[in-house]
Amino acid sequence: MGSASSMLTQYDIEEVQEHCNHLFSQQEIVCLYERFCQLDRNAKGFISSDEFLSIPEFVMNPLSQRLLKMVDGLNFKDFVAFLSAFSTKAGTHQKVELIFKVYDSDRNGKVSFKDILEVLKDLSGSYMSDDQREEVLGQVLKEAGYSKDCYLTLDDFIKVLGHSGVKMDVEVPVD
Repeated sequence: MGSASSMLTQYDIEEVQEHCNHLFSQQEIVCLYERFCQLDRNAKGFISSDEFLSIPEFVMNPLSQRLLKMVDGLNFKDFVAFLSAFSTKAGTHQKVELIFKVYDSDRNGKVSFKDILEVLKDLSGSYMSDDQREEVLGQVLKEAGYSKDCYLTLDDFIKVLGHSGVKMDVEVPVD
């Protein structure tokens, strides 16, 4: 695929479709490529964190700093693979896996009470005190059969969230 300014070939489109398990149509991939090229202002073939921060919806997201760690430096194939978790065709497992990665910011494969507390703080801001957050989270973990001392793995997240019908669907506008 080379530089971001080059055109996608049919082979490129099919390769990207394969890379994202066919969760996007060829037309959606072309639209995503156009958006990728708009974001890749210097035509480097990848999107930097600064370029991601040019997306107003991204900046407004309370988890934007955590997401930046996941998306900084993505090339087009990895950009589409990242977005595929938001596809209406993506399964719950793929969506839960992305959620797990948001919580597992140090990428050690485990999520601690502290990790979850940090995300809860990002999401709740000043609406909850630290004590309230700790109390709520402690109760939620207890009800799910975990303690504050537990480390949750991806399997634990799947066990807890796997039947919740997680909704993270975003449609790719195709003109």
